[in-house]
Amino acid sequence: MSFLTGKSLPRRTFLRGMGATVALPFLDAMVPAGLSRTARAAAAPTHTRVVCIEEVHGLAGCNGIGASKFLFAPEQVGRNYTLVPDNPLSTLDAFRDYTTIVSNTDVRMAEAFSAPEIGGDHFRSSAVFLTQSHPKQTQGSDIWAGTSLDQKYAKRFGQTTPMPSMQFCIENLDQAGGCTYNYSCAYTDSISWATPNQPLPMIRDPRVAFDMLFGAGGSAEVRAERRLTRRSILDWVHGEVSTMRSQLGHSDRLRLDRYLEHISEIERRIRMVEAHNTSGETRELPDAPAGVPDSFSEHMKLMFDLQVLALESDMTRVIAFKTGRDASSRVFPESGSSQPFHPASHHGNSEARVLEFNKICTYRTAQMAYFLERMKESVEGDSNLLDKTLIIWGSPMADPNVHNHRRCPLVLFGHGNGMLKGGVHLKAEDGTPMANVMLTLMQNLGMDDMTSFGDSTGTFSLA
Repeated sequence: MSFLTGKSLPRRTFLRGMGATVALPFLDAMVPAGLSRTARAAAAPTHTRVVCIEEVHGLAGCNGIGASKFLFAPEQVGRNYTLVPDNPLSTLDAFRDYTTIVSNTDVRMAEAFSAPEIGGDHFRSSAVFLTQSHPKQTQGSDIWAGTSLDQKYAKRFGQTTPMPSMQFCIENLDQAGGCTYNYSCAYTDSISWATPNQPLPMIRDPRVAFDMLFGAGGSAEVRAERRLTRRSILDWVHGEVSTMRSQLGHSDRLRLDRYLEHISEIERRIRMVEAHNTSGETRELPDAPAGVPDSFSEHMKLMFDLQVLALESDMTRVIAFKTGRDASSRVFPESGSSQPFHPASHHGNSEARVLEFNKICTYRTAQMAYFLERMKESVEGDSNLLDKTLIIWGSPMADPNVHNHRRCPLVLFGHGNGMLKGGVHLKAEDGTPMANVMLTLMQNLGMDDMTSFGDSTGTFSLA
């Protein structure tokens, strides 16, 4: 390995072995020697990472009963807001300083525009979330939505990374003709659109994502051999790790060791899931790949861990994550509810059933705490990934009981390199498109030549 160039390591440094390529996180050794502490801090990467997460099918707090109980939007606007205990966001209150709640925005592009489109909300919504554009009703090859926010950013600022963007999901995307109302399944299968007629495939299997990040340089046969012999990917780069460690300072060695430990631990967990799922025991998700955990929480954690590794190694700066399907009948027993997700969402405006659905919403929302903590723990220079990342979390659906797209949930996490201060609840004026918020975010991300996005009518103050 030849990685020493002058007085510092190149930022794009890899440990390579047989069929393995491990990108490194940012290290002090990547900053030229002799700089002052202030200059060294300034030399750390400044690019903003962007993560977009769709929480499908709205929230219990976005119908009349839920809103009256403040199950999404807090009663108070501004910095001194209070979250009631039953508000799903209360599970994330430890990260209040990194949280910007935006309430009362509409996603009208997901509504039916003509009589034949009525009832097809499940098959439009996901395609609208990051495009804020109305999908063309078709089951042919002439699909048409819009270019999504994540892809607009990736085209501008993601081209210097090995993967300009990555797309992840939790639930099965192969509906085998199960998309109706004359909508192509392409609209429900992805939230990330490279062009108006090119949705990007999303990765469900943690093993596939792991191999993309760390095994892309080898063949399928080499990867299969590595799994068969149960050798860790780090075994293949052991010699280069030893050489690298010998030339790093103490803090860099600790940083490298933690990073490699995380890789090893994630790989171990994936192997355990695969072993369990191929043991012959009955699975809760019998049609899922062997690398997909039956446990929703474990699946979410693995996907979040992989995203953190991808961001801190600068393999990518742009991620889209779809956490479910609108019409899913999955049961989440850890939520305290035995009701399937989609039937529970159609609560019929019964207060008891709204609160039952809110249990599921709270459980699903609480998964974000793990991701936010992992991002905050990932140090980069004098800061951390959560400071340097914009996380857009929301839904193109508001009240799932009636498939309403008005007053949809939207929360921004992270500081986005100073773009957001956090700790605030911002309430939009009635009729404000969610696209206004997204337009403002894109302008603040460096796309200041953009004057419109989707059905935007202007910008939105994030102060």
